Amino acid sequence: MARILAVGTAALDLIFSLDQYPREDADLHALNLRVDRGGNAANTLVVLSQLGHSCTLAGVLADGPEAVPILDDLARYRIDLSACRRVPGRPPTSCVLLSSESGTRTIVHYRDLPEYIDDDLRHVDLTPFDWVHFEGRDATEIVRMLRRVGEARHGIPCSVEVEKPRPGIEAAFPNAAVLIFSRVYAHYCGFESPHSFLLRMREEAPEADLVLTWGEDGAYGLARRGEIIHSPAFPPIKVKETLGAGDTFNAGLIDAYVRGLGLAEALPLACRLAGKKCGQVGFAALGKQSGAD
Repeated sequence: MARILAVGTAALDLIFSLDQYPREDADLHALNLRVDRGGNAANTLVVLSQLGHSCTLAGVLADGPEAVPILDDLARYRIDLSACRRVPGRPPTSCVLLSSESGTRTIVHYRDLPEYIDDDLRHVDLTPFDWVHFEGRDATEIVRMLRRVGEARHGIPCSVEVEKPRPGIEAAFPNAAVLIFSRVYAHYCGFESPHSFLLRMREEAPEADLVLTWGEDGAYGLARRGEIIHSPAFPPIKVKETLGAGDTFNAGLIDAYVRGLGLAEALPLACRLAGKKCGQVGFAALGKQSGAD
């Protein structure tokens, strides 16, 4: 069992299941409405907890009544919240439209909470942790926090998820052990080829393992010293929900690393776990006891 700290968000998801994605100005009845806990970092920790690890969230939590489903769910999965900052207000909220026709999801997100910053992290004892994962949000603060982790625990591995373009996020690349990029970010940078993108990112982060998720084509990786490797996707017989598949992939990757596996072994394990998530609704039963190993 490893002790893992994730810096990022926990959110409230309002998830509407639909026959198909609505046209503009349409009036549809939803098949179902589910109120659930979301947020990239929180999702990743919930999966890691099921994989047997001790997990701590470092983020900003709202203390209003709307936050109760978030707190209850994190408690159910034994996520330690002692590193979080509590503030008045409503939690970040997402309206998620799930299409049963395609299995895809569309998200509209609202957030008015402050970001978790380096001054918050300075109050956290970092010595017990074996891995620190950052949701790529405020680039300036992430760079500061990466440096703080390195000063407090020299050699502790840090991963950074680069899902969306964020101003200045590239400054964090040299200080990460693992960078997890999305296809959205690669396209934003002007790349249509995983190989050319990873080779370009190698110039930005010469000492990091680089990972690039590529949807139905699986994922690509470039180790610190090695060639580009590829894992295919492992889609379920029927796609039921892609919501959180990327966060589940991140959990599978971190789990493999803290168990001492290299990138070539970690990549297919993460893809397989993400495929399992796509074949079910929600995050329950993703642990080893249900076949995730």
